[in-house]
Amino acid sequence: MTDQPSARDHVHAWMEKYQAAWASNEPQDIRDLFAEDARYETRPGDPEPWLGRDGIVDGWLAARDEPADWTFTWKLLGADADTAFIQGMTTYSAGRPSYDNLWVIRFDGAGRAAAFTEWFMERA
Repeated sequence: MTDQPSARDHVHAWMEKYQAAWASNEPQDIRDLFAEDARYETRPGDPEPWLGRDGIVDGWLAARDEPADWTFTWKLLGADADTAFIQGMTTYSAGRPSYDNLWVIRFDGAGRAAAFTEWFMERA
């Protein structure tokens, strides 16, 4: 019997890598998170999703946040072998609004995100 990591362990590791990529804005850090043919929707039913690793890198960098401008906290709402639900809070500095987030991440068999959809709402 081998000691396989749980779905929760996998999601926690992936989220650490996501936050590291968010802080670095390094294209390879971003690419490593996603499957080759991944789809990143910045809102449900996004009419212009970021498609494929290169499309995701391009979209991410066009909308990039600078590392010192934000903090992010999150909790895992649920996960199974290929889907995770994340509730987050993004707080920006310099008087910018803060956001509540909900992410749905669908993973491929290699542990990369095959589909990522986010919902975000400005905090009142």
